[in-house]
Amino acid sequence: MHYTIGIDLGGTTMTAGLVDEKLNIVGKLTRPTSLPRPAADLEEALADLCRAVTESCGVPYTAIDYVGIGTPGSVDFNTGIIGNNPNFGYSNWALGPDMQDLLGCKVYVENDANAAAFGEYIAGAAKGCRNAVIITLGTGIGSGIILGGKLLRGFNYAAGEMGHTVIVKDGRHCNCGRRGCWERYASARALTEDAQAAMQEDRGSLMWKVADHIEAVNAKTPFDAAAMGDATAKRVLDNWIDYVGCGLANVVNTFEPEIICIGGGVSAQGEVLLGPIRDYVLAETHNFTSEKAPLIRACTLRNDAGVLGAAALAESI
Repeated sequence: MHYTIGIDLGGTTMTAGLVDEKLNIVGKLTRPTSLPRPAADLEEALADLCRAVTESCGVPYTAIDYVGIGTPGSVDFNTGIIGNNPNFGYSNWALGPDMQDLLGCKVYVENDANAAAFGEYIAGAAKGCRNAVIITLGTGIGSGIILGGKLLRGFNYAAGEMGHTVIVKDGRHCNCGRRGCWERYASARALTEDAQAAMQEDRGSLMWKVADHIEAVNAKTPFDAAAMGDATAKRVLDNWIDYVGCGLANVVNTFEPEIICIGGGVSAQGEVLLGPIRDYVLAETHNFTSEKAPLIRACTLRNDAGVLGAAALAESI
């Protein structure tokens, strides 16, 4: 039996999963990333995590074919070098080459959103589709695009940043430096901010009952209050869903994927979210060659998507 290791490297935690030939996660370990720390120190910790997960499963390290790592930042997949990772404080980080020296095996490095998207493609909601877009609605909007079974990386390895396509010209400031980016209107953070603003205007909103103080508000708050019949919460949600749908219509008109998978905690709302989104996208896109429309589903792998995608990166080439 041969195995690979997939690592989901985040700013708070890092998770390593031992994955078998059938894409089953045999074992998984999570440890704190403990930032800030020197890059070399983090690399040693990642190497130790790889050895620990194999040992915990009773698998000899020699049975590992390769290690894949999904990490934030702009990643040159061919060299394994991360040009910029502002959340970690590293620039021109030779993560791939350094980890190969430490582990003695091939190491692939990919952007974390791409790795998670590839996980959904090979083992999750997009399995069986050759053309898929995976959108994660979180603090920002992460996206991964698979065309013809291959990840779209771009010549500079930064393709597919759908969250930074502009949907409102001269709109809200975005951390990327642009104004009016999709993620400033349709991310889970944007929904939280919109809900907080609406609560300040309507002190009688049931959102105050769901979250008894403004700092406790999250993206689930307006969903819960709307389900209780709160008109203000419903208005916030309807407006936000229109923004989500606007960006997804752009995705459809640009890539025409077979499927769009929606991830992030908000995807747990199921058809309350997905139904209106489908209606919006269908009304805003036009396929003149057939009656088919892209499927829109929730992601299924949740926290395992990044591990499985990283563990299968050799197949993305």
